[in-house]
Amino acid sequence: MRVTQSMLSSNMLRNLSNSYSKMGKLQEQITSGSRVNRPSDDPVAAIKGMGYRTTLGKVEQYTRNIGEVNSWLDNTDESFDGVGNALKRVQELVTSAANDATITDDDREKMKAEIDQIRLQLRDLGNTKVGDKYIFSGTNTSKPLFTNSVPPVIGDIANIGTYPGLEKNVNIEISDGVQLTVNTTKGSKIFGDIDAMMDELSNALEGFDVNGAPTVITGTDIGNFLSKISTNQAAVLEERADVGAKQNRIDMVENRLGVQEVMVTKQLSENESVEYEKAITEMITQQSIHQAALSVGAKIIQATLVDFIR
Repeated sequence: MRVTQSMLSSNMLRNLSNSYSKMGKLQEQITSGSRVNRPSDDPVAAIKGMGYRTTLGKVEQYTRNIGEVNSWLDNTDESFDGVGNALKRVQELVTSAANDATITDDDREKMKAEIDQIRLQLRDLGNTKVGDKYIFSGTNTSKPLFTNSVPPVIGDIANIGTYPGLEKNVNIEISDGVQLTVNTTKGSKIFGDIDAMMDELSNALEGFDVNGAPTVITGTDIGNFLSKISTNQAAVLEERADVGAKQNRIDMVENRLGVQEVMVTKQLSENESVEYEKAITEMITQQSIHQAALSVGAKIIQATLVDFIR
């Protein structure tokens, strides 16, 4: 086969172009720190990388969800802690009223005033919000548990909303296919029972029976509320225990997500990260080859008329 000057020139230009392309690819890898900058660089590694990034995206979302879960659980626990402290104070007042035979009507009036204020505080705790969501209102998070917070009056027993979803679960996904109930479905019942008890106690201190009729209330009658207070305290403690168990579970899930993030990040790095020593060595080698190609190419190209004119 006859080899012409044009063939030599074309081959030289094609080889120089391929050499530039290889150096450009190596330079891009060194600059970006990744050996896969487009799917054509390594289709298999590119597909694996997509899977790793999808997993990392899920881990990040679940981590954000766990933050929301912690907000719900922490506020729930704090609210029940406030309820427990309030009931403890009510227990002290009732015990004092039940045991003190010399308690006067004025003393009972003062005690009733404090009971009414504690009742309002308990209602405020029942309307606790996380952001703009009421945490004790079931799935109707835009509506408060108690429909008002006006000073209680006689017969105002457990003024709680009756809308649908009041005792339904609020679930948040914390892992693939795993959801956690972050609210307390018994919240409306617990706060309703406590509010009803506070109403009865307030009426008793004022001298009215459960039907609102005037009557003579003795220290023994007041002391009967101690068993109701203990029952409500037990219900609050039971819910706090459930919240604590959920918090422990969330801590374990959060730790597992942290480990998973580290492992997937490591796999992604091993799949795509460039080995700088190897890439730099290849870059230097390719530059040497390119320089040699330019030198040889300059020798095989025939002289032109311009060369003779000089």
